[in-house]
Amino acid sequence: MATTIPTREELVRKASDLVPLLRKHASWAEENRRLHDETIEALADAGVFRLRRPKHFGGYEVDNRTLVDVGTELGQGCGSTSWVASVYWIPTWMTCQFPDEVQDEVFATPDVRVCGTLSPSGMAAPVDGGVVVNGKWGFISGAHHAHWQEIIAILVPPDGEPYPIMALVPMSDLLVVDDWDTSGLRATGSVSTVAKDLFVPQERVLPLPAVLAGQGVSKRNAGSPVYSAPLLPAAAAASVGTIVGMARGARELFLKRLPDRKITYTGYESQREAPITHHQVAEATMKIDEAEFHAQRLATLVDTKSAEGTEWKLEERARSRADVGAVVRLAKEAIDILATASGGSSIYKGIPIQRINRDIQAVNLHALMHPNTNIELYGRVLCGLEPNTLYI
Repeated sequence: MATTIPTREELVRKASDLVPLLRKHASWAEENRRLHDETIEALADAGVFRLRRPKHFGGYEVDNRTLVDVGTELGQGCGSTSWVASVYWIPTWMTCQFPDEVQDEVFATPDVRVCGTLSPSGMAAPVDGGVVVNGKWGFISGAHHAHWQEIIAILVPPDGEPYPIMALVPMSDLLVVDDWDTSGLRATGSVSTVAKDLFVPQERVLPLPAVLAGQGVSKRNAGSPVYSAPLLPAAAAASVGTIVGMARGARELFLKRLPDRKITYTGYESQREAPITHHQVAEATMKIDEAEFHAQRLATLVDTKSAEGTEWKLEERARSRADVGAVVRLAKEAIDILATASGGSSIYKGIPIQRINRDIQAVNLHALMHPNTNIELYGRVLCGLEPNTLYI
């Protein structure tokens, strides 16, 4: 399927144009714990769901720097919206590791949306022609608007050791449990899904260790640099733009309120005149700049190694996780500075900084993004030890 591929600048501009709409629906989305249908339609119109779709299916197959830049723009409008978009990008990329006939089925849907998880919270048993899966998966962001889900389960073969598998299933085959009622990232609709005696045909099942190592089975995508990276660095690069965008959005909204705010019980009629405000804005800005450095370094590493086709070193994989942790830590610190400087009036729901602050707290607690977990893993590898996780 021939398609015209927009430039990075065009895609970033389209994402930037969505910011007013995303902010308009942010409160509704948080209250209803899912994205607004108009938001989903606008993301589709802007090509956001085509960024990791293969070119031969009418997709854009963009590099990771583009994902970072687009995610950053979306994140400035609504952190939850950008989070869901980035979550769709990752399982869509994972779909491109499956056999080509599986992709034919999935990508037959225009602007198809694939959600998923990396948690092996299901069990699978081999049967003729495939596997039968039982399990429950939590934190499935974007499930309400998804067509397919990528699930992880532990396969127990009749002989040999159990191992994790990755499978693709239609959302219609899963039970959706509306249990997402949280303090942060509320609009992501990250509900749980359940499989009960679900048969999955063999062609829609892959061993997870192979995907983690960048060993997909697609013949059509074999020559594409975009789909050649190991899973974790690719997923990390797809995620970090959202975080930078949330911090940028917090700064923009803080500066917008600044001229009309005084510091109560002081002589400052305008907060803008206070030296403490100068320090706060500058410190937050420097942290945002540092976060963007780590995001761009990560994206550049994945893009460069994918284009060159060179083997990934263990230290490079670990540093990818460390860069994610650094982006989250720095963005969280910057947002905390700005939230602290926003005064008592900022606790009202109509002031977005309180939502952004709660959202970054939720991101910080994500198992694969937590700064402490990621920096420990990097340090462990730097000290010459083997990683204590498959997720690297």
